[in-house]
Amino acid sequence: MKNSKKQNYQFGKFNHGSYGAKLFDERWKKLRKSVLKRDFNKCVVCSSVENLQVHHKQYHFSELKRTFKEPWEYDIKYLVTVCKKCHQKGHSKYKIPTKYIK
Repeated sequence: MKNSKKQNYQFGKFNHGSYGAKLFDERWKKLRKSVLKRDFNKCVVCSSVENLQVHHKQYHFSELKRTFKEPWEYDIKYLVTVCKKCHQKGHSKYKIPTKYIK
């Protein structure tokens, strides 16, 4: 897939859509709880225990399905606990890589 088409999938009509609503799904809540436990319920960047969030280190986009994997479909190794402040700072400094899968 050409780079310009990949960008369309990331930022165009094939983006995450109603991603925020998916974070209320029980499957995500269960996986999130596992990540928090693994990371000792603290931010892996600054060790804060306030406003914890689980961050995807990369996104997986299925070229055949033309959609991103659901948040709960990721292996735990692609997830990390961060506080809200570090999460926002990370998103402003770095682009999350997208892995294109079939």
